[in-house]
Amino acid sequence: MKKFRKVLDGLTTSSPGATVSSPSCGSAAGTPTAAPTPKEIDVQETLVSENFQLCKTVRHGFPYQPTALAFDPVQKILAIGSRSGGVRILGRPGVDCYCQHESGAAVLQLQFLINEGALVSACADDTLHLWNLRQRRPAILHSLKFNRERITFCHLPFQSKWLYVGTERGNTHIVNIESFILSGYVIMWNKAIELSTKTHPGPVVHLSDSPKDEGKLLIGFESGTIVQWDLRGKKADFRIYYDEAIHSVSWHHEGKQFMCSHSDGSLTLWNLRNTTKPFQVTFPHGKIQKDGRKESCKPILKVEYKTCRNSEPFVIFSGGLSYDKAGRRPALTIMHGKAITVLEMDYPIVEFMVLCETPYNNEVQEPYAVVVLLEKDLIVVDLTQSNYPVFENPYPMDIHESPVTCTAYFADCPPDIIPILYSIGAKHKKTGYSQKEWPISGGTWTLGSHTYPEIIITGHADGSIKFWDASAITLQMLYKMKTSKVFEKPKPGEGRAAELVEEDPFAIQMVSWCPQSRIFCVVGISAHIILYRFSKYDANTQIVSLEVRLQCDSEDVISPSENENNPSFSETGSHSPQPHHHHQHQHPASPGSRTPEGIKDSIPCLKVKDRAVRVPPGYQSELVIQLLWVDGEPPQQITSLDINSAYGLLAFGNCNGLAVVDYLQKTVILCMSTLDLYGSTDPYQRLTRSPRRNRQSTSEFCMRGLSNFYSDSKKRIRTSYQSLTELTDNQQSIDMERSKSPTSVCVCSVGSPVPVHYPTSLHNDPRVLPEPVASLRASHCSPVFYLLDNVKGPGRKLSLPTDLKTDLDHVNGHCTSPTSQPCSAGKPRIPMGPEGPRLTRRGPGRPPFRKAQSAACMEISLPVSHTEESRENSFTRSRSSSVSSIDRDTKEAVTTLQFGESYGRKNDVLPTPCLWVGTSLGVVLLIPMSIPTDQEERMEEPVTMGVSGALLMLKGSVLRFSFLDCMGALIQTPYEVWRDHNAPEDPDRPRRRKLVHFSPSSSQDACGDGHLAVVCSERQAKVFLMPSQSCLFVHNITESSFVLRADVVSVCNSVCLACFCANGHVMTLSLPSLRPLMDVNYLPLTDMRIARTFYFTNGGQALYLSSPTEIQRITYSQEMCDNLQEMLGELFTPIETPEAQNRGFLKGFFGGNAHTFDREELFGEAAAGKASRSLAQHIPGQGGVEGMKVAASGAVGELARARIALDERGQRLGELEERTALMMTSAEAFSKHAHELMLKCKDKKWYQF
Repeated sequence: MKKFRKVLDGLTTSSPGATVSSPSCGSAAGTPTAAPTPKEIDVQETLVSENFQLCKTVRHGFPYQPTALAFDPVQKILAIGSRSGGVRILGRPGVDCYCQHESGAAVLQLQFLINEGALVSACADDTLHLWNLRQRRPAILHSLKFNRERITFCHLPFQSKWLYVGTERGNTHIVNIESFILSGYVIMWNKAIELSTKTHPGPVVHLSDSPKDEGKLLIGFESGTIVQWDLRGKKADFRIYYDEAIHSVSWHHEGKQFMCSHSDGSLTLWNLRNTTKPFQVTFPHGKIQKDGRKESCKPILKVEYKTCRNSEPFVIFSGGLSYDKAGRRPALTIMHGKAITVLEMDYPIVEFMVLCETPYNNEVQEPYAVVVLLEKDLIVVDLTQSNYPVFENPYPMDIHESPVTCTAYFADCPPDIIPILYSIGAKHKKTGYSQKEWPISGGTWTLGSHTYPEIIITGHADGSIKFWDASAITLQMLYKMKTSKVFEKPKPGEGRAAELVEEDPFAIQMVSWCPQSRIFCVVGISAHIILYRFSKYDANTQIVSLEVRLQCDSEDVISPSENENNPSFSETGSHSPQPHHHHQHQHPASPGSRTPEGIKDSIPCLKVKDRAVRVPPGYQSELVIQLLWVDGEPPQQITSLDINSAYGLLAFGNCNGLAVVDYLQKTVILCMSTLDLYGSTDPYQRLTRSPRRNRQSTSEFCMRGLSNFYSDSKKRIRTSYQSLTELTDNQQSIDMERSKSPTSVCVCSVGSPVPVHYPTSLHNDPRVLPEPVASLRASHCSPVFYLLDNVKGPGRKLSLPTDLKTDLDHVNGHCTSPTSQPCSAGKPRIPMGPEGPRLTRRGPGRPPFRKAQSAACMEISLPVSHTEESRENSFTRSRSSSVSSIDRDTKEAVTTLQFGESYGRKNDVLPTPCLWVGTSLGVVLLIPMSIPTDQEERMEEPVTMGVSGALLMLKGSVLRFSFLDCMGALIQTPYEVWRDHNAPEDPDRPRRRKLVHFSPSSSQDACGDGHLAVVCSERQAKVFLMPSQSCLFVHNITESSFVLRADVVSVCNSVCLACFCANGHVMTLSLPSLRPLMDVNYLPLTDMRIARTFYFTNGGQALYLSSPTEIQRITYSQEMCDNLQEMLGELFTPIETPEAQNRGFLKGFFGGNAHTFDREELFGEAAAGKASRSLAQHIPGQGGVEGMKVAASGAVGELARARIALDERGQRLGELEERTALMMTSAEAFSKHAHELMLKCKDKKWYQF
């Protein structure tokens, strides 16, 4: 508890500049300061550092780049290894665990210790690891690092503690699983093969013990050599030399036959009675051609040979298709008797595994399912039905069905919203799945006591939106909608959409959702916004379309001249975008919408359906807002959005300005450039430049390339799956100078402007640019970044901040803000021909862009600023003649918007509806609004907005607004209670709007009128008192980095400001005092995907897209960290190992002495000696398997284990009693026989014997 007594008078608030430069508001980094005033505010802050701790909770989605697969047939849990060193362990729904190898090396192979609660992983850095699965968060117990040999294959026999490890050199080593120490017993490759063999057999690709005799080890070498090694005799029983390379081997359960898959697409069956040649050779997909030769086939990468009691055996394999059939998809082939079924897959097969009823390899296998691990999916096929249906996957493995482009996270939602969304979404589920239960059913999971409704929303590149139930750290799809259904389908290669965005014209940039009113708003990449309302009823609707002309006129951005520098302003309104155009169902796509030169004008990027459409229950589109092309320039992408259901208003902005739409009346009520919003209160002295005659403006020079270069740059809309370093086309070709401020992207060299002449139709001319320009430029009128590499001449690419940031980061070696843009003060010197320059889409020798495949590259809500130099410089040193002057070329983007009840002017007595506007230059504008209160008047009277409201300043782009009352409690945004617009009318109860308001003065009897406004930017956070606009607290969050995401969230019945910085730090600050509560260096920002999908929510939770296919959830709440163990599932449950079948006397006698094989006697130190210390290094963990068995946590597990132990003890006691009785009977019989013998021999002489 801490009381803050802060004064509010004393500050010079006559001008925003004074507020910023006032010593009372400036502070060193990390030190909150306050201004002295006579009035006191008492806020009791309850949050302390002990309330915060950062940890990962759960990971959802499909493991990215999977490499390995394992299954425990007794525990029924599945493990998947990945290329990045991750291991995902899955059981029944709710049992989902993610582990990560610290080295990050790819997982080569996984092996369960069946029914032991442990897992062995072999990694690409030649290290073996033993994982303890008897705790809710698995941990590594032992590691063994091979120094001189590379691991290629591992095999662990059932109920054995000795692991066979094959290496690249062809040797086989043996590791004790309990101690993780290498045995001295080694099978060297030169002993395994015949001495007469002149070539090396290659790496070990297969190891397995014979089902007939565990003392025989089958070793498969890549070259085609197969050896059965007698472990006792230390010699080879037989050797097979085959012409084709071997990929896998599978035994028949009787141990008399085995099958091999080969590189030529063949399967060979070998009988142990005659190993000189294969018993059978088949080419399952190789047909005989006319000339009598077999078709050449692809390698069969894996085969499994499984027997059944009542039917023919199954032979299941991947690969082996004919090379001749181009375009065939990867396939899994199931051969059952004479029937051959080919299951085509959507993605390449990484691994598959047949699930069988028994864990014993010497019993009839009875396969019942096949788990198929694909590159981007996990499929389980039901083998018990002849049509082989797939099981319905209960895990959220399809998050990446279309690449994720944005996320949103809502904790503590209204409890009724999840069942409603689920009931609507359940109607559209796919059918045709197997009716049987999901076979991966291991582990236990119970709904914890600390659960509340949570929803995650993902936006995708194809325009789809998915709602997920994220309650209780699980994830389940609730509802899916497609925004593309609002628009007409663009014809491929033609039309307006194709010219702007060919691949993903409907990709989602950001979403805004009000759970209380159920109003949902979507921003798309084609500069469009769609407003949805929720209804339980289907309806026939006519989609209303609004078209907004939010674009700078060509006179607005005028190129600088060497000799003229006029500091005066042009007339108000000359820089304003055109007044809005309201078109309902009108899309001027006719040739008349173009100028005589063919320049596009007043055309939206997409065509809305102009007919009535039938919409199902769920979210139904009510309004579509599209920005228009202006004078041949495409609309700039939308950078900010806010919607308020109580006001019936929607506001959005981009780098050109701000627009506000009344969605109840379907009208645009405000459409202004950012500069016009200031009126006479502009804090910057903007220098006007005189126009050049007979030349196109800088705006046209910088912006016209969107339609021209988009054919190349569309591929950058989504971040590549590859690492960021691979995004750069040619890093050496970028010649630039970066300013010292980390928030600026680059500063182009400022030189004398050179006359540049362009033809009028240049933006439509796909021809050649003249000379190479070694500079990096960006359109300062756009929120997107544009990259020039070694193309001949300047050009603009529609790539987003991810791409530019990537290139800059890797060229300069340190992190910079993705929200700044370079200026274009220095004009390229371009020698001009008589006809002017010619543009080209791709210059000679220029590498093509990679196809975009992944998420989070769209402009979500990251601010974008456009300054000639660093924004920091604008506050610290003179940039021209004045401290706060800005070039007229500079454009301000609207980076964040927030509706709320506030005080638009200092002298306001009562709060009124206001729109808070934050810009990329750190300016905060307040726009008071007048909204009719009566329902009838609201639908008829216009909403008025006064743009000359208050003005505040911060360092860096403004990211977030939030409002507190004077007691420090969060003021909720007003909203309209949801009502179904399509519900049948009730004449007795007419439908009226029911509004819920949270007035700032309602709970402030003690401290009078007013409220606190929390404003956070890239660099600092400030708390202002409204209406006086006095700065109470300021905290410089970071000097060396910048904030990517900031949210005011509720934690432990209080509120705090949570920030995620580009340097990977997650921070929380108290409110209103802005005291640092937590600062954790969580993860380095290696991928802009994380930056663009990071999202804080209430309850101390957050999420981000950790890979293109996975969502990682984290918590920064100590309370949740403490309760996490209870919320996670148990991977291991005590289950008795099934007993082996009785083999019978004859089978046991003639089938070998399998059960008397003692590995300890052979591989132990006493018999085999110690292995060379230099061969492998043991890295000890937390204890051996015996200690691991005791280490399991959870009361349920302990009780179950105790119960089983008691049962086992009772059973053993019963057995002991029976044995004792038998021994007594036997002893009595022996005594009787002995007595009889004694009587018989008592009178006999010695010679009578």
